[in-house]
This record gives sequence, structure tokens and C-alpha cells, in this order.
Amino acid sequence: MVTYTLLVLVVGLERVAELVVAVRNKRWMFERGGREYGQGHYPFMVVLHTGFLAACIVEAFHRPFLPWLGWPMLVLAVAAQGLRWWCIRTLGPQWNTKIIVAPGMPLVTGGPYRWFRHPNYVAVVVEGFALPLIHTAWLTALVFTVLNAALLTVRIRAEDAALQSA
Repeated sequence: MVTYTLLVLVVGLERVAELVVAVRNKRWMFERGGREYGQGHYPFMVVLHTGFLAACIVEAFHRPFLPWLGWPMLVLAVAAQGLRWWCIRTLGPQWNTKIIVAPGMPLVTGGPYRWFRHPNYVAVVVEGFALPLIHTAWLTALVFTVLNAALLTVRIRAEDAALQSA
């Protein structure tokens, strides 16, 4: 249980690193005339993702580690992190946790964007079920997956509309 808690805390620290990158990139985009879209859902996203990490730890206290489930889910969770950072590197200063579009910026079609329109959200979805299932936290995996699907519906619509308006 201690190892799993440390893993979730490391994922939380990774989220903090993302926010540092996002703040830097937000400044860069605004310097180029960037405009923010879809602000209404952002607070819900922050609460959902923070609650997700906390729920992973809380539920795992009441669940066993099952190696036949935990090890494959760990592989998926690590792969999701790799995909997330591949997206961040591919988008460079255009990546953000917020939806910010600057005029004249080209649509990125390289890296994972060659195969998926929204690969970062693929990483979020995979992590959303894999991270809790490492320690059999199936309720957290289920609730987050359902709530995240609703959030991503709103977010992707807002992101697509923002990209259309640029």
C-alpha cells in the first residue's frame, strides 16, 4: 500500500510539473495574441482530477493488490504518462491544460497527432482506469471514467470550436 501511495503521489507531482509547463506556455501564447476558450469547465476539471488522485489512495486502503490485475495496469499507466509527455513535447509551447489558441498557429499533425485527433485525452482515459486498478480501486476507476467522459465531451467540443475560430 505504501508503494501504491507513493506512485499516486508521484503522479500528483507530475501534474504539478504539467501546471508549471502550462503557465509558461500560457504566457507564450498570450504574447502571440492567444485567446482562452472554454473556461467554464476548467474548475470542474481541476476538482475531478484532484479528487481522482485522492480517491485512488483512499479506496486502495480497502482493496487488495492483485498481481494479475495490478502489473498490467501499471504498464498501461506508465504508457499513458509516456503518451501524455509525447503530446506535450509535440505541441511544444502550444500545449496547455487550458484551451488557448493564438492566431496563425498551425494545427499540429505530427507525433501522436498523426494518428489521433486528441491523443492527450487517450492518455487521460487510459490513466483514469489503469491507475486505480493497479490497486483494485474499481469504484474510483468507474466513477472517474463516467465523470471524465462527460467532461471530455464538453472539453473536446470547446477545443474543436476554439480551433475552428482561430
